[in-house]
Amino acid sequence: MSIALHILSPEGTLVKADVEAVTLPGVVSRFMVLKNHAPLVSALEAGDIVYRTAGGKEESLSIREGFVQVRNNEVNVCVEV
Repeated sequence: MSIALHILSPEGTLVKADVEAVTLPGVVSRFMVLKNHAPLVSALEAGDIVYRTAGGKEESLSIREGFVQVRNNEVNVCVEV
């Protein structure tokens, strides 16, 4: 089982993928979400969202700001790019 990652912007869906890990630029500090992470909601600041696919490939997306919700191995991110 992996994490379902959805990154959305006002323009539409930017990323929809199953991933092993996601690192996000939280307003207090960067943090990583792994499988079975505790539920949370957090604001995001400008920076890079870095995610690792099931094959081990790292990809990233630069954002200006946003919010993330983590729940039941789903990471839903709303951002401005």
